[in-house]
Amino acid sequence: MPLNHYVTLGRSGLRVSPFCLGAMTFGEDLGPGTGSSVKESEQIIDRYLELGGNFIDTANFYMRGHSEKIIGDHLAHDREKRDRVVIATKFSGNLYPGDPNGGGSNRKAIIAACEQSLRRLRTDYIDLYYLHIWDKHTPIEETVLAMHDLVQAGKVRYLGISDTPSWKVAQAQLLTHFRGWAPFIALQIEYSLAERTVEGELIPMAQELGLGVVPWSPLASGRLSGKYTRENAGKVTGGRAAFVAGQVGEKDYGIVEVLARIAKELGTTVPRVALAWLRSQAGVASIIIGARTIEQFADNVQALEVTLSAEQRAALEAVSAPQLPFPITFLRRAPGVFGGGTTVNGEPSQPSPQMPQRRGDHY
Repeated sequence: MPLNHYVTLGRSGLRVSPFCLGAMTFGEDLGPGTGSSVKESEQIIDRYLELGGNFIDTANFYMRGHSEKIIGDHLAHDREKRDRVVIATKFSGNLYPGDPNGGGSNRKAIIAACEQSLRRLRTDYIDLYYLHIWDKHTPIEETVLAMHDLVQAGKVRYLGISDTPSWKVAQAQLLTHFRGWAPFIALQIEYSLAERTVEGELIPMAQELGLGVVPWSPLASGRLSGKYTRENAGKVTGGRAAFVAGQVGEKDYGIVEVLARIAKELGTTVPRVALAWLRSQAGVASIIIGARTIEQFADNVQALEVTLSAEQRAALEAVSAPQLPFPITFLRRAPGVFGGGTTVNGEPSQPSPQMPQRRGDHY
């Protein structure tokens, strides 16, 4: 599958690539080695576009705003190229700590953040605008209406929501339906073999309410890169190792061992197998792949050519089975509810003839 094998995002007609280019590491404003230089960031963008990619993700506070500026400066000189690209950015981060309304999700903050992003991106519209993180201090009606007004004003084309509880996303989406406001079409969440608890409520909610899932951190911040193994525990240094190595746990080692075995069977790499598994999951529309170097990008994008067998997917799902909360475990065990024949935290549930499972359901 190439990058120009476009998919529609959520319940919309917006067509995006199956891999989204993550720009969180564009810029070196947090110090040497924390991100890509301007020149390398531009090379990564160009290579992504050359391969048919059209979906770039950033946020207003990535690299203190420099990420947006790199994208804007590189695309603004070519209107045709800019219009071809689907630029997604997010608001909530505060670039002005002395301003109490410099972040968050109230109307004043949202409109100001949008105007600032438009200036940094050097464009007159944002294709996909996300609420980055739920602001519990602002009524959700105020947030959703302000975002709808940006669509009405022509400054934003589509809306998304990120890192927000499923019940609050559902409330926001139902508000758009009942009041005739612009709906949310994308849900950006952490999702990987190392983080599958989203399968309990967020993924089914997104499928039911028409939001395409756009996973971030598909390699669990590098824990699933294959760089960290039981054999070299405590020995990996340099780069992000100081941050990542201390977070690698026993379950991660088990997942990486299965990934490595499958990668050997297929003649590919551990990261590509992890990305291929995620690409096959129900509800997933486009996966954000971040790359600090052109070499990392070139390696990860080849995951689109990897196809896993049913047995290989089953092995990965067994070793990474999540501990899901109530009421998900109860519903899976309850006779006559949501079908049966599934596995809950390693324990088989009983099949139920009363309610056949629907395609794509996780229950």
